[in-house]
Amino acid sequence: MGQPVDNREDKSTVAPQVEEKMPTPAEDAEKELTLAVKHYVRQSQSLSAAEQEFVLKRKQVALKSLDRLGIKCTLDSVPHIALLGSGGGQRAAVGLVGSLYQMEKEGLLDTLLYLGGVSGSAWSMSSLYSDPEWSTNMDRAVSRLSAPGVSPEEVLTWLGERAKEEHFSLTDIWGVLTSAGIMKQLDLRHLSEDGMNASNPYPIYNAVNKNCLQHGSVKGKWFEMTPREVGFTELGLFINTSDLISTTHEADPKGKRPEMDMVKLQGIVGSIAADEQSLLKYMPDWLKVPQQVESFWDALDRYMRGYHSLLKLTELIRKNTEDPTVLSGLDDVQKTLKESLNFNPTASFAKKSSEQQKQILDQWRQNMAPLQTWIQSLDEGQIKNVSWLIQKVFPLIWKWEWGTTENFLYQYPGAVVPPCIRLQEHLQLIDAAVILNMPYPPFLGEKRDLDLLIALDYGAHDAFKTLLLARDYAAKVKKPFPEIDVKILEEREWPKDCYVFEGKEKEPTIVYMPLFNRRNCKDVNELKAKMEEFSTFRLPFSQKKIEFVLETAKANVKNNKETLLNEIYKAALRRHSKW
Repeated sequence: MGQPVDNREDKSTVAPQVEEKMPTPAEDAEKELTLAVKHYVRQSQSLSAAEQEFVLKRKQVALKSLDRLGIKCTLDSVPHIALLGSGGGQRAAVGLVGSLYQMEKEGLLDTLLYLGGVSGSAWSMSSLYSDPEWSTNMDRAVSRLSAPGVSPEEVLTWLGERAKEEHFSLTDIWGVLTSAGIMKQLDLRHLSEDGMNASNPYPIYNAVNKNCLQHGSVKGKWFEMTPREVGFTELGLFINTSDLISTTHEADPKGKRPEMDMVKLQGIVGSIAADEQSLLKYMPDWLKVPQQVESFWDALDRYMRGYHSLLKLTELIRKNTEDPTVLSGLDDVQKTLKESLNFNPTASFAKKSSEQQKQILDQWRQNMAPLQTWIQSLDEGQIKNVSWLIQKVFPLIWKWEWGTTENFLYQYPGAVVPPCIRLQEHLQLIDAAVILNMPYPPFLGEKRDLDLLIALDYGAHDAFKTLLLARDYAAKVKKPFPEIDVKILEEREWPKDCYVFEGKEKEPTIVYMPLFNRRNCKDVNELKAKMEEFSTFRLPFSQKKIEFVLETAKANVKNNKETLLNEIYKAALRRHSKW
């Protein structure tokens, strides 16, 4: 069995000639765009040549690691092993660092060919790969979690520069808050710069395409991002990573916009709130609008959300300033905001015509005039940055405006591309946890041909939920997945610390390890209490909490080293049998 072949094809076609009919300028432009797009899109279900080359180098590292563990095999029989990290906010970001730290100490880390993450785990990956030698010294990664972090001035400077661009969005804001506030660095490198050093596993970040979430094909949803290629996993359509262009960047004189940086990528992979359907489900109580308005009144919903967020900002300002200029107008502003939030939409709107509803909203907006006056007064005070923040952020919250990227499959010909992609000029890539809180999709099937998946679940949901969702996903896209005994569902509220779901032929074996379990929680109530204490939407963890999650994740790996070793050995035997 040889390495997968890179079937990069030139998909350009010659349009049929039509006699006596000259194309319009618009038709010429569309044809030129289509031909250009087809030229650089790789359509294949095989690995790219660059990934094949990396995997071969990584196998040489894994071969030495396996030998040190007493597992003898040849280069051809090195098992294909991936470690998967779930979402879960800072709990997942810190937990993944703890798990990988212990994997290194136990001599297991170098057996991995791949590392995949969604949401919080992907934040952690972004931070890890900023160090080209991270897998040989996890102590540095652990110490970074306790670093002082990025100064507010540096964050605001970065946001100020980004806000000058036309498509500044909540994705930028979320990305910088994640990068600076949780991962303690402002990482401006690019994803295409990773994956050079085979001493680290090959990273795969994950997102989903919001445009296809509700009504699109399942094959149009999952989007994988690697150092060499990005694209739709199930469609098998990819472009070079450096060509993934963010619409937040201005073009250079040659018309080329730069590749998005890792701050932006962190904003994408963690943007679960960009999906309105998930917003109320995952949003913490302190961000929710009381008596939430039904979504069919979209304009009203935006007003309510914006006013509620502004009220929170004014409360924060009151606690952090003694400037009389600022405080003088604060009472009036807060009064106006509270009156707006006490507005009863059902009574005022239910029996009104659309024109009357519009008039009510216009009057409501006029009532907010004191707010603008107060915001302008901040420019003369000691907290000018707060003024800038409110003026820039409020409109984004109002519109709930998240970032987009240029759609490399816009008007791409052929039935393989569903309309929810082909007809949209932009992709809206958001947190993959919206549909699956563990990055199984890129690791299923023949493309990467995995023997063993080590799935580390840091999520807040019941145990096994992601497994069942992944099983259903695999069935829809016709990819093998190991059998799951439904009897284990009886343990979902208080699971063990490690489960093995064995693959038989083409299915990978899955080692599933939940962060909180019956080994570190004495009963169901303690487990629920831990989930609440380390909630996904808590403010940044204290040092004590960071250390607790780190030690919990380390202990899970240490306690199950023998199980992991046994499954790695079986994976090597399985790989050998394929030759």
